[in-house]
Amino acid sequence: MDDLLCHETWLSRPLNAHDFHDDDSSNVELPLFRYSGCDYKYENEEFEWAFCVCIEKEVSLMPEPNYVHYLYSNNLIPARVRVIQWFLKCRSRLNLSFGTVFYAANYLDRFISICQCNDWKYWMVELLSITCLSTAIKFNETSAFSLHEVQMESLDHSYESNTILRMELILLQAVGWRLNTVTPYSIVETVVCYVPSSLRPNLHENIMSRVTKLLLQATLDLRMMGFRQSVVGISALWCSLEELYPAVSDAFIAYIMKLLSQSQKEDLIKCHKIMDIISTTLEDSYGHHYCSLSKSPTTVL
Repeated sequence: MDDLLCHETWLSRPLNAHDFHDDDSSNVELPLFRYSGCDYKYENEEFEWAFCVCIEKEVSLMPEPNYVHYLYSNNLIPARVRVIQWFLKCRSRLNLSFGTVFYAANYLDRFISICQCNDWKYWMVELLSITCLSTAIKFNETSAFSLHEVQMESLDHSYESNTILRMELILLQAVGWRLNTVTPYSIVETVVCYVPSSLRPNLHENIMSRVTKLLLQATLDLRMMGFRQSVVGISALWCSLEELYPAVSDAFIAYIMKLLSQSQKEDLIKCHKIMDIISTTLEDSYGHHYCSLSKSPTTVL
């Protein structure tokens, strides 16, 4: 597989035994909380424990700290934008969940940040993007799709199934087989399940629609790379609640702030300011960037 990609080692750091253990503690079933006026009354202990587990878990499931610099120095920003756009096209065509898109984006960012390849070609990014999406589909979707179906949208090259499957193994090894990651979208889904029952009839139609648009736009904004996944997700939910349910927003953010450390509170406030700007400038499209990376020879096909 090395000759398909580059001469450098894709796995640039040794993997420890704990890297291969997928912690499923974030799947703990949480109790509902109740809403009375502007005060949230949780059945506290279980919810707070599970929320904190997610926050602790996400640290080991994020790209490396120097990731944004690495993207800049290797001219990968246009390629990343194009890949995210491709994920969205596939989501629409295959009727995938938005959660699958965020899983795929997480796998993409983690892999690129871990693997120190300094001679990226676009065909390599394309192969990786197919691999990330196919892996996310297997992990998160109930319907199966062939690798041929996954590749049917806006790609410059076509790859044999065996090549993609071998690349899936490389991806799994790189991320330590930890696919049950924390994403901004998964954080929002977790919290939204426990909002006041009186809001639920309109919640998924109104709040989730707005949150999803914000998070998709935020995925393309490199300023968001400096924040934890939970901070980005809560910021998007905060902005959406401010817009649609301001009374609920005040109580919600007051409660969440109590569960965060001081540094996390400061990050949430900073992220919220950026998210608010994104919210006011949100457009239906998600950018029109094109990748300028060199293509592979036809022998790669």
